[in-house]
Amino acid sequence: MNERSEAIRDARTLGIPKMLLLGLQHMFAMFGATILVPILVNGYFEGEGLSIQVTLICAGLGTLFFHLCSKLKVPAFLGSSFAFLGGFATVANLNTGIFADMTMGEKLPYACGGIVVAGALYLVLALVIKLVGVKKVMRFLPPVVTGPIIICVGLSLAPSAVSNASTNWLLAIIALVVIVIFNIWGKGMFRIIPILLGVVIAYVVALVMHLCGLTNPDGTAILNFAGVASASWVGLPPFQLCKFDITAILVMAPIALATMMEHIGDMSAISATVGENFMEDPGLHRTLIGDGLATSFSAMFGGPANTTYGENTGVLELSRVHDPRVIRIAACFAILLSFIPKVAGVIGSMPSAIIGGVSFMLYGMISAIGIRNLVENHVDFTKSRNLIIAAVIMVCGLGFSNGLTFTVFGTSITLTGLAIAALAGILLNAVLPGKDYHFGEDPKADANRGLDMNPITDEDLR
Repeated sequence: MNERSEAIRDARTLGIPKMLLLGLQHMFAMFGATILVPILVNGYFEGEGLSIQVTLICAGLGTLFFHLCSKLKVPAFLGSSFAFLGGFATVANLNTGIFADMTMGEKLPYACGGIVVAGALYLVLALVIKLVGVKKVMRFLPPVVTGPIIICVGLSLAPSAVSNASTNWLLAIIALVVIVIFNIWGKGMFRIIPILLGVVIAYVVALVMHLCGLTNPDGTAILNFAGVASASWVGLPPFQLCKFDITAILVMAPIALATMMEHIGDMSAISATVGENFMEDPGLHRTLIGDGLATSFSAMFGGPANTTYGENTGVLELSRVHDPRVIRIAACFAILLSFIPKVAGVIGSMPSAIIGGVSFMLYGMISAIGIRNLVENHVDFTKSRNLIIAAVIMVCGLGFSNGLTFTVFGTSITLTGLAIAALAGILLNAVLPGKDYHFGEDPKADANRGLDMNPITDEDLR
């Protein structure tokens, strides 16, 4: 019998208790990565960054809204996007123009405003795809452009990982080793949540060290429970409205190029896992609209950008339960958890060293994904054209560490290194002759990239 035919597409046949457990499993799968984004951003903004409560409620509501936009057909969960971490770090370090005298907490709404615009770009791509088709759009974003940009995103964050880990290398190494062990040798559910396990186990070690009277090498306390003690058990998430500035918009908006590609890849992966072509029904334009509006909605009220989560795709394959209702149950769990500030306080007490250890894996994997993008699509670097595009993108992305600031009509505008890299890559790809990648001509290459319009079947993999 075909294994795929044994998948459960209507979880109601299992009964409500099992459906709730399956929803809880999906929530745990997304939980570690979703809450890690506000933890990392808080580090950039010196404790005045994103709220874990707001992040959770925006992830839950964003997922439910995405399901409405996709006709309740796509079993996808929307969690916090790591792609915008570099943008948050850049906005936190802005010290020109209106940002010169701002506190970290005052800068954050402008970063969120940039994400609102980034989410709106999804709607533009959705409209273009609806009107002209996906093949004509993708020719402007070949692997030789997207690959190096993704590499730059990860490498630009590397100093932050080292800085956090250096506060207590023992805890950082424990977190990293746990993630590696469960990711490589873990079984079942444990292999799906290695990041969460790394954080939890390292936190337990930190708690034991703290109770034994040990401190960080610089003499500071390993754990600080002041925020936990002052937090209530029940409370509303601390929403804050976004603000707009052209500099912050130019920092954040170009990152949407990477996240839109991530979305397309995730939709293809989910289609392959479930055995249904969601690119055609409900349609890629609908899923893009759902993802984009969820991102803009989240940032509008002080949350991070949302993105479809590969962790939950892994749970779909593991459980063989492909009913989107289970994902919506997980979204409701996330919303419920957002009204418990005490939990947010415990999470906020996470030592920066543990965050650094986890970041070693995450930031490196972002760059590794960019490399994989190039390798799997057979980008030919013996051709001068491809070398030039990749070289210019890499130098722009990493060389302009402080961005490029200029004044237009009295307004100070800063283009970040990643924004410059994206613009340079797209421009060079458009004007240089000798293109060797054409979307749709090599289905296997497009499948490796996650951009084919048909799901990969078991027969294709044999």
